[in-house]
Amino acid sequence: MWDKVVLGYQLYDIVLWFLTYSVLGWAVESLYMSLCNKKITNRGFTKGPICPIYGVGALTVYFALRSFTANKVLLFFLGAVFATFIEWLTARIMTAVFHEVWWDYKNKPFNYKGVLCLESSIAWGFYTLFLFTVLHNVVTGIASKIPVAIGHILITIILIAFFIDFFYALYKERKKMQD
Repeated sequence: MWDKVVLGYQLYDIVLWFLTYSVLGWAVESLYMSLCNKKITNRGFTKGPICPIYGVGALTVYFALRSFTANKVLLFFLGAVFATFIEWLTARIMTAVFHEVWWDYKNKPFNYKGVLCLESSIAWGFYTLFLFTVLHNVVTGIASKIPVAIGHILITIILIAFFIDFFYALYKERKKMQD
């Protein structure tokens, strides 16, 4: 299963990249919000240190835009638009499932219904450039240092733990909505 090729890469590598981006995204956002709130803040939906939207977002942008890497200006604009669309779609899904979104841009200029704003869209463009010039090389470097046999075990354990954590958090959130 793990050596199946998807989008030109082994599934094993894609899953490791996904998990790495998800953990890095959780760490950066939790650190940033902890500094802003002046207290430890977990920005993930689950208890564990993983925020899968970062893995989904990074890999979606990577696979969709990798053919545009030669043109940095176009890459910036496409990254801004594409990531903003992912943010909007995430807000729609969260609203449908939880009847709320866990961020609020209402106080930001040029916002749309508090779920999108120009400032974040511009930031997504810069993050896209960073993804292609630095971050993806770091992530693939981290993943390549994990021996495959250990990687298979790690992926299995992490995914099982994440899904248990996710479905427990989902259960708690739905129960909270019913109360």
